[in-house]
Amino acid sequence: MGISKVAVIGAGTMGAGIAQVCAQAGWNTILYDAFPDGLERGMQRIDAFWNKGIAKGKTTPEQKALWESKLDAENDLAAAVRDCDLVIEAIPEVLELKQRLFQELEPLCSDETVFATNTSSLSIGAIASVLNIPSRLIGMHFFNPVPIMKLLELVRHDGISDTTVKVAEAAGVAMNKTTILVNDVPGFATSRLGVVLGNEAIRMLADGVASAKDIDTAMVLGYKHPMGPLALSDLVGLDVRRDILKNLQTSFDDDAYAPHPLLEKLVAENRLGKKTGVGIYDWSNGEAKETDLPDF
Repeated sequence: MGISKVAVIGAGTMGAGIAQVCAQAGWNTILYDAFPDGLERGMQRIDAFWNKGIAKGKTTPEQKALWESKLDAENDLAAAVRDCDLVIEAIPEVLELKQRLFQELEPLCSDETVFATNTSSLSIGAIASVLNIPSRLIGMHFFNPVPIMKLLELVRHDGISDTTVKVAEAAGVAMNKTTILVNDVPGFATSRLGVVLGNEAIRMLADGVASAKDIDTAMVLGYKHPMGPLALSDLVGLDVRRDILKNLQTSFDDDAYAPHPLLEKLVAENRLGKKTGVGIYDWSNGEAKETDLPDF
């Protein structure tokens, strides 16, 4: 099955990034959000990214014009997914929300439409279980920032069809991603490793092992990570990282995955990272600057 039209549901940081790479892949792309303000911010985020690329000489105005012609915003769900070959969900990490969305989507789409969820930790099988055709759904776990990060983690559940997997793999190639295929286990491959590293880095910070900057520098220079685990946690969102850890803690019945109290405190104070301007670092000027941490 070829892809010509795609809908992305959810215009947050991840959804906007996914819609951007879909448009750049040459597909007619619809970005949907239930909230007009969120949809507008998502479109503005994409426009700013393209303009930044032009300013740096990495893309041309002609490329931007072509990509813009492939991208539309929509706040009516039925209109957004009409005649789509692929629908990618990028809404908050709440199982019941995702299940309700796909139940609503299924009668709006043809039986051949492939559904994908961008969840980073929830069970793909549990999400697919509410569908009349569960074999059509796959996990497509993108990484932030989506236009830059090359990895696309595909997650298969027990009831998936080979056709769905092949469509997702072909979509990844078209979006210029390298795909890996993993089974539907808690945390998959990437989230399970990533959140454990981030949680341990927060523990080290709380224990006074070193400053946030020095812990991150150790991993960047010592292990060739492109970004330190603390800065990455801020970029992903501390609330997202906390929720993944809790899901793992419950799924494995293992307190080794329990979020560190400092992480819980930061989330409670709405210090969620770059998206709120402050988390482990102060991001108010667009770059990570060390700042005082709350007592916990």
